[in-house]
Amino acid sequence: MPESVFLLMDRAKSAARAEGKRVIDLSIGASDLPVPGELIAELESAARDPATWGYCLKSCTHRFLEETTRWYARRFGLELDPGSQALSLIGSQEGLAHLLLAVTDPGQAVLIPEVAYPSYWGAAALAGLEAVPLELGDDLLPVFEGLDPEVLVRARLMVLNYPNNPTAALADRAFWERALAFAEAHDLLIVHDNPYIDMVYEGEAVSPLVLEGALERTVELFSFSKSFHMGGFRLGFALGNAEAIAALEAAKAPVDFNQYLGIQRMGIAALRLPPDRVLRDVQVFRARRDALVEAMQGCGVPVDRPKASMYLWMRLPDGMDDVRFALAAVEHAGVALAPGRGFGPGGHGYVRFALVQPPEVLAEAGRRIAQLLD
Repeated sequence: MPESVFLLMDRAKSAARAEGKRVIDLSIGASDLPVPGELIAELESAARDPATWGYCLKSCTHRFLEETTRWYARRFGLELDPGSQALSLIGSQEGLAHLLLAVTDPGQAVLIPEVAYPSYWGAAALAGLEAVPLELGDDLLPVFEGLDPEVLVRARLMVLNYPNNPTAALADRAFWERALAFAEAHDLLIVHDNPYIDMVYEGEAVSPLVLEGALERTVELFSFSKSFHMGGFRLGFALGNAEAIAALEAAKAPVDFNQYLGIQRMGIAALRLPPDRVLRDVQVFRARRDALVEAMQGCGVPVDRPKASMYLWMRLPDGMDDVRFALAAVEHAGVALAPGRGFGPGGHGYVRFALVQPPEVLAEAGRRIAQLLD
């Protein structure tokens, strides 16, 4: 399994706090906004309902899955079958790991952008797969040309994630059309991890499932952790290719009994919220992004303004080690960042800021980092 630099950072934060230092923690991408009150009310009601106290078999998930497909149809105009093209997950991270186990054999290859959410690399290792990094272009999107033909023969699937963690890159429809054509040419399954679908500041988040032919080779994973701040409740869902969904269901069957029904009821209530409720929280993250970017640019640090997600991905000066810089940031600036190498081989020399503090705190963190870089 890949070694985690995040454990190293956790120890550094603990050591600094033990010395009485105040640490502005921007290293973990967990939303700090409150879960909508209506969702908490659903959970409270469900906890008092004896019908929710037992094991939750497949039939127990039907209402939830029907709501996910209704939500998707409203959002993207494509109707899916909740019985065969949808599956409940105990968080999208769980779903991705089980999906890799379900649709591959050990020794096959999975294509992953060279900078990606750390669990992708771990899930590939757990499934006994060869993780093949995809080089990123200047737009921080994968380049599909130039791959070793022998690798492509072994490749079974490709994992993508846009809006992206950690780079904040946003993929447009033209990119997804290229990705789908590449997958069709090499008979690949596309797995699109899509937790940041609502966190877009410029442009729009595209769902590749709506493209012609996509349902033949695409599974999309959705989460309640970012749009509805339900990270600790562990709820998600998969939509897409019926054969892959069936394989995922078969892999999960001996492992779990689905998420607690009361949490599924929270998910149903979340998907029924008016879009402006979600947009209101997106504006909170937009203001945070602007505060951090403007503070750092005001100090002469050249950072780009992210178009989406809840992160800022910053390249360090040439030759600067990202882990050493992140450790120094904790010790000398009182700011915790995520070292880039924790996100894959393309992350060396970068750090990630998570927008999980109020604007004034992020601005202060930006000034401290700028001073450390000076």
